[in-house]
Amino acid sequence: MIWNRLGVLTDEVSPDFEKALNWAAEQGLQHVEVRVVNGMNVSVLTDDQIVGIRKMVEERGLYVSAIASPLFKCVLDQKRLVESGDTFGQKEQSVEEHFKKLDRVIEIAKLLGTSRIRIFSFWRELEPEQYRDEIVHHLKRAGDIAAREGVVLLLENEPSCNGGFAEEVAALVSAIDSSAVRGLWDPGNEAYGAREAFPSGYQYMKNALAHVHLKDAYIRQDGTPKCVPLGSGDAAITAQIKALEADGYEGLFTIETHFVPEGGSQLTGTRMTLDALRALLEEV
Repeated sequence: MIWNRLGVLTDEVSPDFEKALNWAAEQGLQHVEVRVVNGMNVSVLTDDQIVGIRKMVEERGLYVSAIASPLFKCVLDQKRLVESGDTFGQKEQSVEEHFKKLDRVIEIAKLLGTSRIRIFSFWRELEPEQYRDEIVHHLKRAGDIAAREGVVLLLENEPSCNGGFAEEVAALVSAIDSSAVRGLWDPGNEAYGAREAFPSGYQYMKNALAHVHLKDAYIRQDGTPKCVPLGSGDAAITAQIKALEADGYEGLFTIETHFVPEGGSQLTGTRMTLDALRALLEEV
């Protein structure tokens, strides 16, 4: 079904890049997304380091499917109060610094042999709709750069950002109106933000998406979110994958579990997630 299109974010398996690659190859996965390598965000690595990464990946019969960058996880205006979230080692920087980073990440993508770069929609404003034109303006600019360079920017639904949920991301992608900016659909993020991922979220995203992350989550009784192995949360993963297949989605899937069992490791959590996916898809 999806096995020839399934990969993993390496630092979800282990902070040790080589260990993560070995595990991915042993599990029969096809590709990897790169975010943090041996404790360093991929966006700050040198050309020589990037060339070495590609060599390690390809030696194991894998390929780099995307750069899971932190691009545009930043404040639009320092004077405004906003939410924030994971930056995976990146310091807070200005919008213009992120555009400089975009240029570098595009160079890195080409060195890694991929055309896909994950991006975000700036830290979430208290009233995101009030600043929609500003958000779209910057993302259009990024899309124009990407189009010239022959890469695709994947805008992920991330609750801590202005494109926090499916409806918002789909609206931004439509407003940007560029083949170089598409949606990255993460049903688990939708569930993590207490929204219905499927069918509601997917109905907005299905015509905007070009990439899928796989995680699952639910909201605990105290109102806080918790990531869990696929099929154990509220993201309706089996139904979601069936719908994607029925709708003709031919893109990639990447496991990004964010789940570490109590007393266990990242590798254990990701293995449990992959095992759960295998069990779920046996039923399809």
